Amino acid sequence: MTSTRPAATTHAGPAASPEAVPPEAVGPLMRGIAVLRAISDAGGRAALSDLVRTTGLARSTADRIAATLARMGYLRLDSHSAALTPRLMELGNAYLGALRFPALLAPLAEQLAEELDESVSLAVPDADGIRFVHQTTRRRAMSLTFRIGDLLPAERTAPGPLFAADWDEREWARWRERRAADPEDRGFPAVPPRGPGPGGPGFEERTARAAERGWGLDDQLIEPGLIALAVPVRDADGRTVCAVSAVSHTSRHSADSLRRSLLPRVREAVAGMERTLRTAVPAAPAAPAGLADWTGASKQQLGAEFLESLARGLTVVTAFGEGRPELTLTAVAEATGLARATARRALITLEHLGLVVAEDRTFRLTPRVLALGCPPLSRTTLSEIATPHLTALVKKVHDSASLAVLTGDDIQYTARVATGRIMSVNITLGTRFPAYAASMGRVLLAALPPRERAARLARAELRALTPRTVTDRAELAVLLERAGRDGYALVDEELEEGLRSLAVPVRDRAGRAVAAVNVAMHSSRRSVERCLTDVLPELRATAGSIESDLHVAGRFSRIPAA
Repeated sequence: MTSTRPAATTHAGPAASPEAVPPEAVGPLMRGIAVLRAISDAGGRAALSDLVRTTGLARSTADRIAATLARMGYLRLDSHSAALTPRLMELGNAYLGALRFPALLAPLAEQLAEELDESVSLAVPDADGIRFVHQTTRRRAMSLTFRIGDLLPAERTAPGPLFAADWDEREWARWRERRAADPEDRGFPAVPPRGPGPGGPGFEERTARAAERGWGLDDQLIEPGLIALAVPVRDADGRTVCAVSAVSHTSRHSADSLRRSLLPRVREAVAGMERTLRTAVPAAPAAPAGLADWTGASKQQLGAEFLESLARGLTVVTAFGEGRPELTLTAVAEATGLARATARRALITLEHLGLVVAEDRTFRLTPRVLALGCPPLSRTTLSEIATPHLTALVKKVHDSASLAVLTGDDIQYTARVATGRIMSVNITLGTRFPAYAASMGRVLLAALPPRERAARLARAELRALTPRTVTDRAELAVLLERAGRDGYALVDEELEEGLRSLAVPVRDRAGRAVAAVNVAMHSSRRSVERCLTDVLPELRATAGSIESDLHVAGRFSRIPAA
């Protein structure tokens, strides 16, 4: 089942030495990926001066790379720093979509986490490391903090011995070389440096035991207190495609009690996952997010500041995806609209960097693609996604803008950007207002199924907050119907005298209204008519931009509201 087979890489650490660079490699693409890796390793944001030091690039080169990536929507720049944007996750999504099983198995992993009341992960082998492709984390004061895309040394994990059971002598030699060169695991920023105690010397023995028993155990090898149990998931051909890990800590279990308590249920869940892989209908190829035509237009607009070869090279990554796990050179060229020679040079470069592997005249992405921003971005929140867009909206309309979610019968503010006016709407994050009297509340209530909306109206305590507050249930029902039909709600001095607010919904990939955005102002600022002609189009465009980022970031990650 080739659509579920994870790609192997040739090295888990840095790319090959400069002396080994193929003559056909695309220099700007190599340097652009180095910049993305550096920002990702820095937590998603880095000063431009730090990028120069980290990558060794000239400042002018770093600036051109940053400008190109910003034009692609992968970076957000200010005068001194660069930050990764959710749009960058389309690269990691291409790998996860091609892999396919993260989407197929995620619901079963979430069900397992709920039943065990422990965090559950899916991991794939990445050379002599493991890389996470799914996380279902339990919300506790002490909980798992690994992220999608994090790379861990195999010998310090529960899945590692399961994957190492398939290593040949060459792969074991590579592991020994890496251990000797990096005894403290400094090349794995997702884990604490290795201290004294168990680790490398016993890994071969742990691997042999895991192969015999069919499960692996991490007894505080990552850090004190953290324990994990892992079981392999195999495809129809018997190949290990990933491992399921249940993670806990020593205040809840010992390593032995973790195995006794969890192993039967984890094995049962794995059996269900393997049935899912065997019976899944092959995915139809989705349209790639190719940018080849766009890159040419951008080059014409920006001239020398736009590195077209960098943009085209990253476009090649997006040629892969669901229904397109393995592609020939011709298929890559056709999917991206690039010339064969251009696509070939990009693939050679990506292969050199360990992001692509070639086999039998076909290419596939490797787990290392996830290193391009996925770890910091996979934990982003809806409020973090929305804030830059709210900032841009405030600059256009010169009034405050906010994001809120529905919490019971109230709305709760989760993001807000205030205007600089002397007289402005003063609301802090976490503030709650009755949903029936707020514009954001009305668009969120309007998006509910009719029966649920009616039930909420029936139980709500409708109080007159101002002389203009609508408290008649029948009249409110009509207003909510209108808001649902029109796609917006305008509330005029019902929440507070002098306050006028206009709101639209924000929808997730499934079309559910998960939040709302609004613009609020004093009623003397604009008439109702001007709100609809001047503000509503900008507000809808902002909601669309938030949704675009949310859909990319939320394809394989659960995006919390705040």
